[in-house]
Amino acid sequence: MVSCQPKIVIQTMRYKDRFSQRKSDTSSLKEAIDAMIDKYKLRGKFEEKKLINSWETMMGKPISRRTEKLFIKEKVLFVKLNSAPLRHELTMAKTKVLEIIHRSFDKNMVTDVKFY
Repeated sequence: MVSCQPKIVIQTMRYKDRFSQRKSDTSSLKEAIDAMIDKYKLRGKFEEKKLINSWETMMGKPISRRTEKLFIKEKVLFVKLNSAPLRHELTMAKTKVLEIIHRSFDKNMVTDVKFY
């Protein structure tokens, strides 16, 4: 006699497979943060702070130690130094300083550097 009842197949997924798969409408944390920065129009300020924080790696420890204050206003980087000879030398090499900055960051972010 042949049974007329259909066979019930229970397919089980392992716990790891069931919860580790990313849903199609989700994004990574980096993508979510980038979207938030763009939505609130904070990209410019974020990049400015990134430049100020990377001043030591771009210019080196000796210049960084003599730098008292850094800020960007209207695409001009203002650098306060506590050494007059270094201030004079960096003023003479302003184009080289701008080249170093432009290698790491957008050319439109900083168009001039003022040492005081």
